[in-house]
Amino acid sequence: MSEDRRRVSSGSPYEATIGFSRAVRIGDRVVVSGTAPIMPDGSVDPDPAAQAHRCFEIVARALAEVGASVADVVRTRIYLVDRGDATAIGTVHGTVFGDVRPASTMIVVAGLLDPRWKVEVEVEAIVP
Repeated sequence: MSEDRRRVSSGSPYEATIGFSRAVRIGDRVVVSGTAPIMPDGSVDPDPAAQAHRCFEIVARALAEVGASVADVVRTRIYLVDRGDATAIGTVHGTVFGDVRPASTMIVVAGLLDPRWKVEVEVEAIVP
């Protein structure tokens, strides 16, 4: 394993059982795993915009732990289960990344791991 590999844990109960890190940085590249809208107490707000805010809050914290920021993000992937939530979730994405303007994909999926989740996001960043 490369000595410059840095891993971030967010404390998700899935990290140990599935065997993944919230984020990994190797050199100038940072990849953040699919991030769900789980609150610290395990609850999930039913509002899709609130869920998107929570996902990006977790992502921003993971980026910061490896010396990156939202401004370094070059790609986002947004998975949603209801296309009717696209505007609300997209608006949150715009508030977070409006000036950054990363490449982005929004994908409607049949479902996510927890049926309470309406959105899950992944990001990739390059740190200058």
